[in-house]
Amino acid sequence: MHETSIAASILETAQGLIREQGEGRLESVKVAVGELSAVEPDLLVFAWEALISGTSTPDAALEIEWSPAQTYCPTCNRNLDRARGSWLRLCSKCGDPVVTKGGDELDIVQISFIQEDSNQP
Repeated sequence: MHETSIAASILETAQGLIREQGEGRLESVKVAVGELSAVEPDLLVFAWEALISGTSTPDAALEIEWSPAQTYCPTCNRNLDRARGSWLRLCSKCGDPVVTKGGDELDIVQISFIQEDSNQP
């Protein structure tokens, strides 16, 4: 399950950003996951929850922003409708080859944390 290593990298990146800002407690991370990224969102959340359970912020949430792929015909200048999981390589209207746009995202979109004052006793 490669989602575990991806979740670990997300956590490491978030914690690194927080350290750069001083001290703080991670609240949530929003991640864009594309349909073609070979990442299963439910497994990523499961791996995240397992990883953070042993940290100082076991309630930090991982939010998934799903990014579907689009099939586009440059000749007709239109996006094509398709059933989820099915891919046409030719335009159903003109028969020319189509291109796939998007859907390959795997990006950290937002990291939310509460900054803590390191000067407090």
